[in-house]
Amino acid sequence: MKKVTEASQAVAEAVRLCRPGVIPVYPITPQTHIPERIADFVNNGEFDCELIYMESEHSAISAAIGSSAGGARTYTATASQGLALMHEILHIVSGMRLPVVMNVANRALSAPINIWNDHQDSISARDTGWIQLYVESSQEALDTTIMAFRIAEDKNVMLPIMVCLDGFTLSHVYEPIDIPDQKKVDNFLPKFTPLFKLDPKAPVTMGPVGFPDTFMDFKKQQQDAFDASLNIIKKTNSGFKKDFERSYGDGLVEGYMLDDADYVFVGMGTICGTARVVIDTMRKKGNKVGMLKLKCFRPFPEKEIIDSLSKAKAVAVFDRAVSFGHKGPVFSEIASAFCQAGKRPVLHSFIAGLGGRDVTLDHIEGAFSRIKKEKLPVSEWLM
Repeated sequence: MKKVTEASQAVAEAVRLCRPGVIPVYPITPQTHIPERIADFVNNGEFDCELIYMESEHSAISAAIGSSAGGARTYTATASQGLALMHEILHIVSGMRLPVVMNVANRALSAPINIWNDHQDSISARDTGWIQLYVESSQEALDTTIMAFRIAEDKNVMLPIMVCLDGFTLSHVYEPIDIPDQKKVDNFLPKFTPLFKLDPKAPVTMGPVGFPDTFMDFKKQQQDAFDASLNIIKKTNSGFKKDFERSYGDGLVEGYMLDDADYVFVGMGTICGTARVVIDTMRKKGNKVGMLKLKCFRPFPEKEIIDSLSKAKAVAVFDRAVSFGHKGPVFSEIASAFCQAGKRPVLHSFIAGLGGRDVTLDHIEGAFSRIKKEKLPVSEWLM
């Protein structure tokens, strides 16, 4: 079904189609439209689930632990300070190997108070053990939310997933989308059958004390699951393309005019749409420029990034977050990936778009101009 709607409502449609049994929620701008729309579905009798109104984001993610451990497909959503309030529990969800799916409507962290978009909230949670996927459009937000349940619940993964969409820049913008048929989603996403669950008829202990002789083994199992998830994400993206005739690169990264590009832009989220316009314009002028959209930030797709960028002369990495005292987080990860590679491009770090500041066509074109002229790497805040 074709429909023009905002990305938040597109995500809610995806959640309805995935049939989670329990959804604990707490409102925070700019993700509130997601649970509001889900509540409409429930109240209208279009969606049968246990929608729980919690007293905080900390309580919402805590309730998600209980429902997922009890064997229910579980979903929630949050943003910014709400994600920060969840922080201690995020580690527990992953450590217990619970496949909770959560949308994060990316928003700047205080102080000063700011309700607009950047990626500081989810980037700050990058080491909590959650898979992180970033989307560019409303359609990609809908599709990726559906894929996230299948990835998370794969028996070789069993990890929680954040599907991150830019707050306001995407969450509140209306775009045409294609809403899949329920039967097709049911065929793509089987009913959730947990490997283990809390059941008084078959008691198990979940999340007990991990002494020094076992704790590290559990952490290694989490790392192994992340390594395995790289191929599962690719396979899920490929399977989605087969069933729904849409895909996003290989599920980890997506190239745009990369084959012969000497100079490459790298970014995540809606900024990539702006970059496409710049690249199209510069190509018409004979400039060999291209883009690599990073869709998956955790697990970090080192091989795919190296393969995509190794032929470039220089790369402009745009971060909508900052690792204070250093450079952009995405830039740092890419630079680290190339440390053991052979031929490498010159990598440049650009911090842009913090707190919802516009990243304009001129910013991106200017970055291309800088990396074409500078022999040494550039590290710059685009103000």
